[in-house]
Amino acid sequence: MAIEAIPSGLPRSGQKKDTEKRDLIVRRIARELRDGFYVNLGIGMPTLVANHVPPGLQVVLQSENGMLGIGPFPLEGQEDADLINAGKETVTEIPGTAYFSSADSFAMIRGRHIDLSVLGAMEVDEQGNLANWMIPGKMVKGMGGAMDLVAGARRVIIAMEHATRDGQPKILRQCTLPLTGVKVVDTIVTEMAFMRVTPRGLALEEIAPGLTAEDVQRATQATLIVSPNLKTMQS
Repeated sequence: MAIEAIPSGLPRSGQKKDTEKRDLIVRRIARELRDGFYVNLGIGMPTLVANHVPPGLQVVLQSENGMLGIGPFPLEGQEDADLINAGKETVTEIPGTAYFSSADSFAMIRGRHIDLSVLGAMEVDEQGNLANWMIPGKMVKGMGGAMDLVAGARRVIIAMEHATRDGQPKILRQCTLPLTGVKVVDTIVTEMAFMRVTPRGLALEEIAPGLTAEDVQRATQATLIVSPNLKTMQS
């Protein structure tokens, strides 16, 4: 199980609620994995997908820092400081894990050998544009591998909370922050909904238990196209 830092000012009820949100999101994304996939999990929430790979599914997780064959997060007390992902979190190996330079790792990504990339986002819009690498005026550690991943992966899924902490929508008609990629997002999964980017706009295909399509639309700036086969999200 991953050990995550929680903001000190967040009450315990808030911690539980945040954990439940993330759990619903990453479990739903794990259902999109397919046998034989090579998958890159972005820093933050996407890394939690590694804990929910369905039993019996042969999926190989890749990391930009040069690791192919990442397993679930280690149990407390069983961490190996030499085994880390791109976010510097300790991870485990699976049988056959391989190690190589970050140059080789990016060659895999740029060569379109990654079937699926799961990334976080600050903003996504109805055309599938993605902003996830910087906020102007704030310190930027670096763009990481996101720009390569959205250009090289065959499919891009965004794992994100539906709104900011002050309730502002993150799924917009048009992104306002500097873009990571143009028309690169295929699917968006939040604690409220499962949406696909289509030529006509954002298709709302699944909603979280207890919500309606109207609830999701109120929290979304972009106009949603409600699927006639709208379902309830299952983790």
